[in-house]
Amino acid sequence: MSNEKKSADDHEPVIPPHVEGESASPTKIRIIEDTEATGDTLAAYDYWRAGSGRTQVPGIIKCFGARSDFLRQVVDFSNTIHFSHGHLQRRHKEMIASYVSYLNRCPY
Repeated sequence: MSNEKKSADDHEPVIPPHVEGESASPTKIRIIEDTEATGDTLAAYDYWRAGSGRTQVPGIIKCFGARSDFLRQVVDFSNTIHFSHGHLQRRHKEMIASYVSYLNRCPY
């Protein structure tokens, strides 16, 4: 077996190298944490919680916290596109999304 580096043409994902001791790069988007959320942002987080049945708002939702009006639209769109019935089960969609986030070194 060759020690050649894999490329995207090999039909396997190219995983970005991890540098030991390197932390995830900070996002350029202001993340509004649950404890900081007030007013419309808090209402939008509560809207997400009510629809998801979960208590902790994930980072991907928090990155829209600065635009609470848009956040509600994102939640509704996501529920329609990602979590409606289709060819893939929700858990498979979540696995794909998690893997893509990992490949992109996405902190949320």
